[in-house]
Amino acid sequence: MTTEELYNIIACTESYRLEKTISIGNMDKFQEAICAFANDLTGKREKGYLLIGVTDDGKVSGLNVDDTLLKKISSIRSDGNILPLPMMTTEKVSTPEGDVLVVEVTPSFNTPVRYRGRTFIRIGPRRDIASTEEERILTERCAASLPTFDTQPCREAKLEDIDVDTIVREYLPLAIDRDTLVNDTRPLKEQLASLHLYSMQWDCPTYAALIMFGNNPKYFMPGAYIQYVHFKGNNNGGEILNERRFENCLYKMLPELENFIRDGIVTKRPVPVSILREKDVLNYPFKALRELMMNAVMHRDYQANMPTRLYQYDNHIEIMNPGGLYGQARPENFPHVNDYRNSVVAGIMKTLNYVNMFNHGIGEVQELLRQNNSPEAEFNVDYLTAFSVIVKENVTNDVTKEVTNELTERQRLILNLMRNNSYVTIREMSQKTGVVNRTILRDIESLQEKGIIVREGGNKSGYWKIIIDKA
Repeated sequence: MTTEELYNIIACTESYRLEKTISIGNMDKFQEAICAFANDLTGKREKGYLLIGVTDDGKVSGLNVDDTLLKKISSIRSDGNILPLPMMTTEKVSTPEGDVLVVEVTPSFNTPVRYRGRTFIRIGPRRDIASTEEERILTERCAASLPTFDTQPCREAKLEDIDVDTIVREYLPLAIDRDTLVNDTRPLKEQLASLHLYSMQWDCPTYAALIMFGNNPKYFMPGAYIQYVHFKGNNNGGEILNERRFENCLYKMLPELENFIRDGIVTKRPVPVSILREKDVLNYPFKALRELMMNAVMHRDYQANMPTRLYQYDNHIEIMNPGGLYGQARPENFPHVNDYRNSVVAGIMKTLNYVNMFNHGIGEVQELLRQNNSPEAEFNVDYLTAFSVIVKENVTNDVTKEVTNELTERQRLILNLMRNNSYVTIREMSQKTGVVNRTILRDIESLQEKGIIVREGGNKSGYWKIIIDKA
């Protein structure tokens, strides 16, 4: 590392990848910092730097780094206190103000990394001990390139705990080519194992089989259900208007969920476009809510006890499922990068046409909301252990936008004259707009046909009433 490169690093404030210290004797502090950098909780795969001989405000303290100190810090890698062994380098960089001992730590793929049995992480500029949920994130990241949770055997379960008839009769013909299936003479368990639904080694179903086709998946995974609650008001402190649980396996639950969203949540109301025409406006587009819920059950953490939550309020819906972003998906690349916590479940849902698995579901949701003239969905990916999305209800009279966008500038001026003086006469409007009375009458007739204005009272004593008031 050159002196210029060192100065560039020193100029940065302490963060998840930088710690400065002037201490040379606190080995616990050094090893905790190296452990935290190796764990890389943010998942950004950026190297961390421990700078020994630099003050918190970024000044070189004048330290003299000798061979004894350099060997002492270098020995941290292999003294057995940090396991698995961290990938790190140590280097002395000399400056006019003194020496700096630079410890460069590469994020580990084999996480969690522990120092004397404790997992240290960095939360911004602060070092701390990881919680159970944060350790789970590190464990999941390590396993992201290995078989996922849903491929693991559930050794408590037996073949009779899954709906074999449904699998054979309805799923296998969709998942396997017809000719291949006809010629497949293997025992049932081997056929199921080829689809990651059964473990021949342990002679039991996998978690994917229980999630998708289990007779009682909640028995093996207590959080494997959807909790729907309709609250009065806009927070969960309001009166509960409706409540429902969806506790079946996904094969049975998803059709029920679709029907419930369509019939129990989505509503439509007629909005006048003109005197003779109306248009139906939805509070929420069905396909958008369906897509969000399918993604929720597909990506959720089935090891967690928390259910997938579908909470409805007066003006919005909140969907929250356990399990934050997984694998290669991170806050800075969401939603452009996707990864699958439950790869087998995702594949089955694709086979059953519930999801597309081509990473454009969120873009499709936002487009459906735009077409419904609804606000875009708001995603919260900052939670470490959960994923949240809020969809706001379409409460505006969006058809009026369609109507008023069709108006000419002169018609808008006429509306403004009526707004300022509801008794304005045809002659006065003619003078203000610079056109003859006959043209004003044609514009007024057009505004009346669109349902924007009506004439109340007689021609002499009446006044103009604006039905759709858009400034």
